[in-house]
Amino acid sequence: MHGSENPSSDLPDLPGSLAAEVDGDIALLRLARPNKRNALDDPTVLGLEIFFTRLPEGVKAVVLSGEGTHFSAGLDLSELRERDLAEGIEHSRMWQSVFDKIAFGRVPVVSVLHGAVVGGGLELACATHIRVAERSAYYGLPEGQRGIFVGGGGSVRVPKLIGAARMMDMMLTGRVYDAAEGQTIGLSHYLVDDGAGLDKAKTLARAIASNAPLSNYAILQAVPRIAEAAGGNGYFTEALMAAVAQSQDEAKQRLRDFLEKRAPKVEKE
Repeated sequence: MHGSENPSSDLPDLPGSLAAEVDGDIALLRLARPNKRNALDDPTVLGLEIFFTRLPEGVKAVVLSGEGTHFSAGLDLSELRERDLAEGIEHSRMWQSVFDKIAFGRVPVVSVLHGAVVGGGLELACATHIRVAERSAYYGLPEGQRGIFVGGGGSVRVPKLIGAARMMDMMLTGRVYDAAEGQTIGLSHYLVDDGAGLDKAKTLARAIASNAPLSNYAILQAVPRIAEAAGGNGYFTEALMAAVAQSQDEAKQRLRDFLEKRAPKVEKE
């Protein structure tokens, strides 16, 4: 990786609220404010932007987790200050921009959810592509009780997973979903025992990293946009991406491997 004997040395400098390392072709990123339940302040959010925009070239997937007993309790309310209208809009747009760099970044991101996945923490989780929840995880959007509103893209991303009605219920009443309920309604993709989330996420990330890089990139960039497009536009975009992906030499070799029985078939484990 850039010729470095220590791949982690190629990672960018990050604030103390984030910790990162490289493990083969995946990177491990931790929210590292356990004494604050990994609440998100602006330096942490801007550190996320630095990390996801300056990933070493050899990294093909990222695992995002939280240090301590919680993934993230959301916005650090102790840093919430009075802002005028323009400042409030710009602050929200900054969070949205950073989370977009995760959702539409260069590589897929697998998050490990445990303990509190609340407010901005849930918004961050929903910007990741695969979510592994441990049984301790719980989900909430307490903005209604705090007199505020989601500002990190939650009103766009959360309803796509669970529906607008469920999100309104969470915000209006303070309803909290536990890990099993979150799995049922679509907040997580996998549900594992406490303590097993990181290993599961690493396994998934390594499987993702073994895919053709262009296919992964096309999936991240095209699928969400096609889902929002009018039918005809979506079909054309899909055809375009299919042609681009299969034109690559790596894709052609993978197809040959499958046809010549050198690649595994899809089977239920």
